[in-house]
Amino acid sequence: MQIQSGLKLKGKTNSEPIRVLIGLGSNLNPEINISEALHLLGTYVAIRNCSSIYQSQAVGSTGPDYHNSAVLIETDSTLELLRKNILSPIEDQLDRIRSADKYMDRTIDLDVLIYNQTVTDPELWTQVHVAVPAAEILPDFRNSETGEKISQAAKRLLPGTNIQLRSDLP
Repeated sequence: MQIQSGLKLKGKTNSEPIRVLIGLGSNLNPEINISEALHLLGTYVAIRNCSSIYQSQAVGSTGPDYHNSAVLIETDSTLELLRKNILSPIEDQLDRIRSADKYMDRTIDLDVLIYNQTVTDPELWTQVHVAVPAAEILPDFRNSETGEKISQAAKRLLPGTNIQLRSDLP
């Protein structure tokens, strides 16, 4: 799915737009919350591409299944400002509750996976629910340490998992 948007955030920090891959996840009303998160994100940044939505079991808990997606954006914000001024407020607006329990159920989780060609979340290479949506958008992006492509990591992580494409969701 290709989406174009682009209200600029006040206080530009970089002259050239930076490409950022963001992972989205939800296991509380995910059909609504992922769509709403994308809508809100598009009011701040230019959305260039969005993966399909995938469903898989919750990791580390017995909670409801998660729905995960990835979105490629362009921004002029630094990584810190992107998280502070855009991603966290969107999570707050969608009633994300934070606690010491890293595996707690959530309405939305927005994680920067790649910022300006740098991996910021190592789960990109180790978690199928992160790798599969990312591989749909940036299949040839390589691990700087191993040379492995995201598409190869996704294939490596698939066996024995229950991740499934939710083609019924937009």
